[in-house]
Amino acid sequence: MVHALVVDDDIRAAETVRRMLVSDGWAVTVAFDGPDGLWRATEGSYDVIVLDIMMPGMNGYRVLQSLREREIWTPVMMLSAKDGEYDQAEALDCGADDYLVKPFSVVVLKARLRALVRRGAPERPVTLCAGDLSLDPAEHLVRRGDTPIPLTPREYAVLECLIRHAGTVVSKADILHSVWDENYEGDPNIIEVYIAYLRKRIDQPFGVRSIRTVRGVGYRIG
Repeated sequence: MVHALVVDDDIRAAETVRRMLVSDGWAVTVAFDGPDGLWRATEGSYDVIVLDIMMPGMNGYRVLQSLREREIWTPVMMLSAKDGEYDQAEALDCGADDYLVKPFSVVVLKARLRALVRRGAPERPVTLCAGDLSLDPAEHLVRRGDTPIPLTPREYAVLECLIRHAGTVVSKADILHSVWDENYEGDPNIIEVYIAYLRKRIDQPFGVRSIRTVRGVGYRIG
C-alpha cells in the first residue's frame, strides 16, 4: 500500500486530497501546519509528501529544506496558490520533486503523484565540485574552499548547470533551456551577463579563472 503525507493548513483542501487518494487505495496521514508536518515526515515512513507552501508556524520551503538537510529524500509535491516562475524555481531549488498550482486538476495531481512514487526516493547527488569550488544541491550552498559564496537564485541555477557538466562545454542554448526555458524569447546575451556576475562572485575575489569562454561554442567550468 502507498502511504502519503499531506501537509496543508487549508482543512478543506487537505481533506479533498486525502479522500482522493484514499479512494485509490492509498493510506494517508494529514498534518495542518509546518511543524507538525515536519515532525511526521521525520518520524514516519512515506512514499510521497504533498506539501503546501503558505502555512502557519513554518512554511513549506522551510519544512522541505529541513527534510533535505536531514537527508530525508522522500519525493515531495509542493502545492501553491502562487503561479510565479520564481516561486516554482525556489520550490525546486529547495529540493521539491514537482510543483502544482492551486486550483489543480485532480486527475493531474494523481498522475504526478503516481509518477513520483514510481521514481522512489533515491539519494540526492552529493556535493558537486570543480576544483575547490563546491555546490551542495541539498543545502543550496556554494563554497570556494571553506568560504561560502552567496548567489541569487538565477546565478545559482546557471552555476549548477555548468558544474553538473564540469570539464565539458555547455552552449548558451543549453543554459537557456536549463535555467530559463525553451520558450524564452528575450535576448540570449543574458547568458553573458550572468556569466559575468558569476565570475565576479566565484572567481575574481579568489584570483582564479574557473569559468572559461569557448568562443562560438559556450562556456566550460573546471
